[in-house]
Amino acid sequence: MDLISSFSTETWVLLATILMLLYIYGTYSHGLFKKLGIPGPTPLPYFGNILSYQKHRVDLLQLMINSQNSKDVDTRKALSDPEMVAQGIIFIFGGYEPTAEALSFLFYELATHPDIQQKLQEEIDAALPSKAPPTYESLEQMEYLDMVLNESLRLFPLTARLERVCKKDVEVHGVLIPKGTVVMVPLFTIHRDPEHWPEPEEFRPERFSKENKESRNPYTYMPFGSGPRNCIGMRLGIMNVKLAVVKVLQNFSFKPCKETQMHLKLRRQVLLQLEEPIILMVEPRDGTLTGA
Repeated sequence: MDLISSFSTETWVLLATILMLLYIYGTYSHGLFKKLGIPGPTPLPYFGNILSYQKHRVDLLQLMINSQNSKDVDTRKALSDPEMVAQGIIFIFGGYEPTAEALSFLFYELATHPDIQQKLQEEIDAALPSKAPPTYESLEQMEYLDMVLNESLRLFPLTARLERVCKKDVEVHGVLIPKGTVVMVPLFTIHRDPEHWPEPEEFRPERFSKENKESRNPYTYMPFGSGPRNCIGMRLGIMNVKLAVVKVLQNFSFKPCKETQMHLKLRRQVLLQLEEPIILMVEPRDGTLTGA
């Protein structure tokens, strides 16, 4: 229960919101209330009812619901209502909390490494002169931004370890792993292994230059997992973080203040989290000071 209780207040608010929306959605158009013949809630003013939503929107939730009514449902297992609710919840946890944590760690590293922050801002200003709005193509072309993000995720992977259940008896390098065994991959430890990362505690974006990436074992860096079961939201998450970083650094710089931790204390849970919040000084690039 430690993992659940450590989520931020904003995450709990979002979770409660999605549960309410899922309840309304299920009871009105697809859930147990309809199956039992009990009327659902009155359609919301202005927003209309969920039936009109179904006709015009195609998203993951709607696709999961549609799968239950598919003609080939007898040939496979459809998601149950509780399974769909569980998927909706994980969309929130997977799409909000990790992104916020990634940005916190990245801005901390930039604040404590002003030379790296300045170099990144120079790349952003060159790619987007006069604070032009970033585009997908411009974000993809920012090589140093990619290096900085990768190095931040190396030091602070969003999950401290990966867990998988072995589906059958298998032998790996002479080690027998019986069926049903939970296999854990310690990402935090691998990402800081001095055998693969010289001076692993140092923040060095150059580790992820094109040349260095090509010469490194790809399984020494897996912030989103690897293989067919890696993070399904990896590309969206990376793009969200890059977009946020660019928009913020176009207008602000980060600096440490007297409340800033010089050595972050981490909670060693499934999701990597801080024992205490990161406090930094935010300085608008026009020179006005403020706090954060």
